Amino acid sequence: MIKKLFLLVLIALSALKMSAQDTSAYEIQRAKVNALLAQRSAKFGQYDASLNARTGIFGFQTKRDIKNSNEILRQIALNDNDIFKELKVLLDYKDLQVEQVITTVNTTSESILNYRKTIKGLQDQSRTLNDNLAKAESASRIAHIFMFIFLIGCIALTYVLYQKIKLLKRYEKTSI
Repeated sequence: MIKKLFLLVLIALSALKMSAQDTSAYEIQRAKVNALLAQRSAKFGQYDASLNARTGIFGFQTKRDIKNSNEILRQIALNDNDIFKELKVLLDYKDLQVEQVITTVNTTSESILNYRKTIKGLQDQSRTLNDNLAKAESASRIAHIFMFIFLIGCIALTYVLYQKIKLLKRYEKTSI
């Protein structure tokens, strides 16, 4: 019982340690995603500014302005791809955490079930031992009663024999 309890505590501590490691990795991954989102917002601000840039004659956009806007848009698309990759890693961490929780729940449930079975077995054994003790006490009482009756019988027999011996001695004295 103590071994099982020790094992359960050991499993719980290792799960907490793994959870702390996973949580820190998860937080680092979240920070990466948040940084990429901040970069995307900054790039989008640059893109919006480049769309409003009109360096051409009469306030029109030049080819260079359009190329600059397209390059910023391309960087936004590349950044979006990186965000998707990092989000996938983040979701994988979440899935791993869910699997660990499920595994911990299953292990704990099995342990609880085993403890319940052990407790039930010990309760049944305790009932059996109590029944055997009651039977032994009953048999002991009966044995005491028989010994008491036997002792009274022995005393009565001794008294009867003593009276017979006394009577025989009187008879011998009178016959001499």
